[in-house]
Amino acid sequence: QVQLVESGGGLVQPGGSLRLSCAASGRILRIGAMGWYRQAPGKERELVATTNGGRTNYVDSVKGRFTISRDNAKNCYLQMNSLKPEDTAVYYCNGNIATYDFNRFQAYWGQGTQVTVSS
Repeated sequence: QVQLVESGGGLVQPGGSLRLSCAASGRILRIGAMGWYRQAPGKERELVATTNGGRTNYVDSVKGRFTISRDNAKNCYLQMNSLKPEDTAVYYCNGNIATYDFNRFQAYWGQGTQVTVSS
């Protein structure tokens, strides 16, 4: 089994910063792309940022404010600066992961962490 566990969400004032972390664990053989998605109340889940092989991709609304990164290939981070009320959402970590039991990439999701930007 594979688990992705997010942490780092919370309440922050507009203009503030948060750093989200995602830790992958389990019988992991390889991890491909990892990314962050978010879902605001009443809206569909949207892609925020992805990273794969050193390449990164961001939705236009967060470019210049958010930075995605990885370390030791199993943890993924999202540094969020200059936060706005419209960034309020549940943020989900996603990873394309192959396991020792099934050597093909499958998408795994974390449980989500709430980010609220409000004064």
